[in-house]
Amino acid sequence: MDYLFLFLGLVLLVVGGEFLVRSSVALSFKLHLSKMVIGLTVVSFATSAPELLVSLQAAHNGFSDISIGNVLGSNIANIGLVLGITAIISPLAIDKDFYKLNWPVLMVVSIALYFILKSGRIISHSEGVALLLMLFVYLWILIKRAKGQRETMPVDDGIDEGLSKTSNFKIIVWLLIGAVSLYAGSEFLVSGAVSLAEQFGVSERVIAVTMIAVGTSIPELAASVIAALKREKAISLGNLIGSNIFNICSVLGITAIIQPIVLKSEEVLTNDIFWMIGFAGVLVPLAFLPKSFELGRKRGIFLLGAYAVFIGMTILK
Repeated sequence: MDYLFLFLGLVLLVVGGEFLVRSSVALSFKLHLSKMVIGLTVVSFATSAPELLVSLQAAHNGFSDISIGNVLGSNIANIGLVLGITAIISPLAIDKDFYKLNWPVLMVVSIALYFILKSGRIISHSEGVALLLMLFVYLWILIKRAKGQRETMPVDDGIDEGLSKTSNFKIIVWLLIGAVSLYAGSEFLVSGAVSLAEQFGVSERVIAVTMIAVGTSIPELAASVIAALKREKAISLGNLIGSNIFNICSVLGITAIIQPIVLKSEEVLTNDIFWMIGFAGVLVPLAFLPKSFELGRKRGIFLLGAYAVFIGMTILK
């Protein structure tokens, strides 16, 4: 039953994430948002929904290590696994906004999370509010910068043409299906993961940063791979960076506001969070050396290999 719950949870999270992404992008067409803004905000929030539901469910049930481990593991998986695979499929061009705004914000919120956890071993209500405020400031700057360079969105430029013609009724139905699937999926996934952790004698943290993190990163993987195959590289790279920022600021922020997150496993501070910061930090040298503004296949293989090392060390430790 544990494996069944885990499988059903992952399937429902994938289904829910897909419907949420489709409805969000369809709505973005109607609002005439730029592709980079869609990737960094709309798609990122939609693909972070599985992490949010899982973290909320885990925190509510008293499994705070799953709440934190899920976010840290998902951020590591987004860069090591998802970005690695995406770059292997199709080399990614890097926009200048990546290192002028998006990457610095990712590093700031990642390091801020470390000091929040280290200072009191808890993410309190007020710290949850602070994380959300950081996200709102970032989005305000992002959208303000994009206003002067808003691009048109032709329907034949890699995004499914049907989404630009989606009716309001269908968007609402997709949103409802996505929300229900995500909620049910989070219930099943947390229940199955906790039981498996007890069965195999491993910590909830290990299950969270590996199995659950990969499961909740599947929507990012699907969205980014599809974007790469369709040459929609602005959405693909923007989706991953934005999703990591959303994971820290909105997932942990909202979860902490509803239910303060207490740090239980010391390994979160001595191991996991440094891996997360390291994967984020390595993006800039990879972006500039030796060929600038492109993440090619060799760099994708490097990221994927580093992720394999992380998984191996986490499980064997």
